[in-house]
Parts: sequence; C-alpha cells; structure tokens
Amino acid sequence: MDEDRKYRHNGYQDSDRSQRPDRPRPTGPRPPLDITGPRLPRLVQSVTASRCYACGSTLAHGTDFKTECPKCHAALHCCKQCSHFEPATRFQCRKPIPVRIAVKDALNECELFSPRVTVARDANAAPPPISVNVAAPRTASDARSAFESLFKK
Repeated sequence: MDEDRKYRHNGYQDSDRSQRPDRPRPTGPRPPLDITGPRLPRLVQSVTASRCYACGSTLAHGTDFKTECPKCHAALHCCKQCSHFEPATRFQCRKPIPVRIAVKDALNECELFSPRVTVARDANAAPPPISVNVAAPRTASDARSAFESLFKK
C-alpha cells in the first residue's frame, strides 16, 4: 500500500493508524514550562487628566469647564471637549440630544456635557539611571585610542 501513495510523509492518508503503537501518555499533573515563572511587564506610571482639544495642554484637576483654556483661550464647555462627542453619529453626539449644536468648538450650555479624560504615560517620571563605568575621552587622541582598542585582537 505504501508504493501507491503519492506522498510518503507521516499524516498523509494515514488509514492504518490503529496498526501503529501509541506512545505511552504520562500520568499526573503537567510540569510548568518555565520553572522561573513568567516575566512581569514593566509597569509604566500613568496619569489621568483632561487635555484641551485645541492645544493639548493638560488641564489641572478640578478645572472649571465653564471657563476657557488658560493657554490658548479656547472654550472648554463645548462639544469637542465632551466625552460624548463622536463625529460619526447623529448630531455628532453619542447621547440623545433633541437639537443639533451647530458650532462644535463654541461655548454651549449642554446638560449632558462631561469632560473628556485621557490616560497617558507619566512624562514627569524619571527613567531609571543607567550606570556606565566608561570615562569620557579628554582629547582627540584618547578618543582615537579608545576606538582602536575596540577592534584589537
């Protein structure tokens, strides 16, 4: 039967599997793949804050949104600053509003307004210090000798 097969690799038309001896299956619980355990992800500090829709500056916690942005003087209580603003929906709002607000970046009195909050990486967190025990070269010849010492055998 093996001579009439087009392909001879294992798995192709294996109708005679019952004739092969099965490997003994280990009993008991499976050992873990990695004894040392999984690697933990590097945790990044995150900041939850509101940002101005126009200039992107971070607004202080507890900002009164009835005012304007302290940096670019754009209105903060407007549709573009709202968390429900969605250009692809009806009236560009995910909430059921009765009347369309025409100018999306102008101050309005919408009762459904909630400020958009973003979660971002903390830019003020200091990166871990990198310690390198290499002295900076003082002259050009020191730099040249340091470079040449890299390629010596």
